[in-house]
Amino acid sequence: MAGWIVRLLLLFFILRAISRLFHGIVQGMRPPRDEQPAAVPLVRDPVCGTFVVRSRALTTGSGAGMQFFCSENCRRAHELKPGRAR
Repeated sequence: MAGWIVRLLLLFFILRAISRLFHGIVQGMRPPRDEQPAAVPLVRDPVCGTFVVRSRALTTGSGAGMQFFCSENCRRAHELKPGRAR
């Protein structure tokens, strides 16, 4: 009885491996998708250099002088930097 169970399991795994192999070959033969993921504009934190999504960045200043930061710590460090024009 146990011999039949082992044979059935072995047959199942062999058939599954063959099925997955053919599925992979068929997928590989399809042309690549032309869809590209949407690009997200990033800004660079002047203190630590981390790139941050513009809509989630903390800011100081306005207009052309706007600075973007990844965290409150970086924003404070930038504001406390000696010799910075205010």
